[in-house]
Amino acid sequence: MLQTRIVPSKPALILEGEKKNLIITDIHIGFESTMASNEIFIGKNSTINETISEISEIIDSENPDSVILLGDVKSSVKSIGKSEWDEVPKFFEEIRKKCDVVLIPGNHDANIQRLVPDNISMISSTGMVEENVLLTHGHTMPSENFSHVDKIIMGHLHPVFFQEDSVVNGQRVWVSIKTEKEKIFPNKSGELEITIVPSFNKYFYATHRKRYKKSISPIIDRIDSISNARIITLDGTIIGNESIIDQVL
Repeated sequence: MLQTRIVPSKPALILEGEKKNLIITDIHIGFESTMASNEIFIGKNSTINETISEISEIIDSENPDSVILLGDVKSSVKSIGKSEWDEVPKFFEEIRKKCDVVLIPGNHDANIQRLVPDNISMISSTGMVEENVLLTHGHTMPSENFSHVDKIIMGHLHPVFFQEDSVVNGQRVWVSIKTEKEKIFPNKSGELEITIVPSFNKYFYATHRKRYKKSISPIIDRIDSISNARIITLDGTIIGNESIIDQVL
């Protein structure tokens, strides 16, 4: 049976069975161009080196067999941005020096195959199954072919907690939801656990909801009433349940 655990104080998950996988999502390499168009300047090439360094440190401490990227490695949606031509291959090459890399493309990863080195495993955007767990970006509905799973681990939604009088206002959080399996897989019964991994990009936060554009997911849209949820900070503190889900998703 696969075991999952949060990497302490990091937006990264360990999925461990016979092999040990490090799960990361929503890096959005090249996002600086979008921010620059809104007159927010971070600095050229600084964040890609920072991202490579941070992920490398996690790999060194956890020693996984592979890194599984749940999509949105790049930031441009339909095209390839000018900086992404250099930075995305560099990212893959540096991380691949540490361990195997698997990419499940997200909605921002159109044409990313043109940037992915040959030694990177790139699979379908529908996701991949490890035993009883479906790993997917989260922007598409899972196929009935995956209906035997008990857990879904996904990204895409960039969960951030909003409560202005809270010390964790605007911070990235984990979301764990339990729901009826038939909500996602109509021909199945039982319980399904959905884990939403926070964005690895630490610049994806805000202090006011109106300034933060969240993604939507057909998976979450199918769950019309969330009866059981946990909201967890990056350091592992549970700060809420289903009663505050609207402040996160």
